[in-house]
Parts: sequence; structure tokens; C-alpha cells
Amino acid sequence: MGMWIAIAIVLFVLGSMMALKPSGIDQRLDKLRMTARRLQLNPKLVTCPDWVKGKDNEYGRGMIGQYGLVLDNVKLPLTRYQVIDGQWRPASNASSNNINASSDNNSLNNSLNNGLAIQANFSLDKEPLALPVGIEPFVKALLVKSNSIIIYWEDIAYVRPITNPAYQQKAIETDLLILKENLERWALQMQKQL
Repeated sequence: MGMWIAIAIVLFVLGSMMALKPSGIDQRLDKLRMTARRLQLNPKLVTCPDWVKGKDNEYGRGMIGQYGLVLDNVKLPLTRYQVIDGQWRPASNASSNNINASSDNNSLNNSLNNGLAIQANFSLDKEPLALPVGIEPFVKALLVKSNSIIIYWEDIAYVRPITNPAYQQKAIETDLLILKENLERWALQMQKQL
């Protein structure tokens, strides 16, 4: 009888330990974010901003990955872009909380973000994303401010076998390096237009 109790206790402890182990997708996502952190892309999981299409293609719904690159000795205008047909387009929809559409017909040029004016900037207008095939379909928006450039994308879709069947762990660093190079290139392109 004592042996059965000992076996039950061992099985219970092992079962509890197995339940604590992260799933395969969580482990992949952790690897992606740790690599991004090492490459100074500053990954975060944030609430989807109200000007970005999030869950179910609705604005401001769900959580989204935010990867930002801080650039030293660079001054950039506060502006934002959305992806339309694989190209950057200036974000034309303003937050319903921050702006009344009837009071300002030209919300692209005069929208507000926490009291700061968002400038219309067309330096990246119709610029193709040119990102790795594992990243590009999941990119939603780009926010440029002061000395940083931030990309919003569904990073979890990158590691899910259903949404990215070509996922390979060894390609993470290469894909993120291409993302970082493009962020730097876009920031420099915007700086030249000032």
C-alpha cells in the first residue's frame, strides 16, 4: 500500500512539473524575443494602439508585438505608417478618442497623439516592406518618433507552425538582422527628407 502512495505522489509531482513547462510555441517566441533583445530591437508585447489593425483586423483590438530601434544622434518627426498592399502608407485614421472627425477634415495632417502633433510625412509613402517572408505578412504598422523607429507586428504568428510552416530556428537571427537593417534604412530615408 505504501508503494502505491509513493507512486501516486511521484506521478502527481511529475504531472505538476510537466504542466509548468512552456509550450513549444512559447519556447519559440521566447527565442525570437531574446534574439531581438540581443540585437537591440527592444521587443515588447503591448496593447494594440487604436490606429493599428489588431486582432480580427479591427483597430486597437488585442495584443501586438512592438519592436523598436533607438537611434543615437538622429532627430525624426512624429509620424506613423500602416501597411497597405505590401507598402508603407501614411496612417490616415486618427484615434477616435483624440480627434473629432467633424472638427478636422484633414486628420492625416493634424491628428494628435497624447497631445503631440503627428506630422504628415510621405518619405516612406509606397515604399515596399522588403522584409523576410516569415515577417512581412504579419507587419501591421510603423511609428516614428524623436530618435526611435517602432514596428508593430504579430510576432507570435512568426513562430506558429500554422501561420509560418517554413519556420526554422536558425533563420531567426538572419530575419531579425534584415528587419533591423530596414528600420535603420527607413529612419535615414526619413531624416534625409527633413
